[in-house]
Amino acid sequence: MQDNKIEKLGRMVKTARKEQGLTQGQLAAVSGVGTRFIRELEQGKTSCHIGKALAVVAMLGLDITIGGDAL
Repeated sequence: MQDNKIEKLGRMVKTARKEQGLTQGQLAAVSGVGTRFIRELEQGKTSCHIGKALAVVAMLGLDITIGGDAL
């Protein structure tokens, strides 16, 4: 069940990145992470570091709500 949420987050990141016309490399550079991290995040890898994932999500302007609290 957790994997589905991670995969959904990855799909959301990929969609937002493409809508904003960014390559994985460009998104990595402006988010302060590596291109490999972006690729793995978009693929829904469970090994992604949550702090880095949140930095990417914030850069793309996406909102995440957990238990009613926005991050």
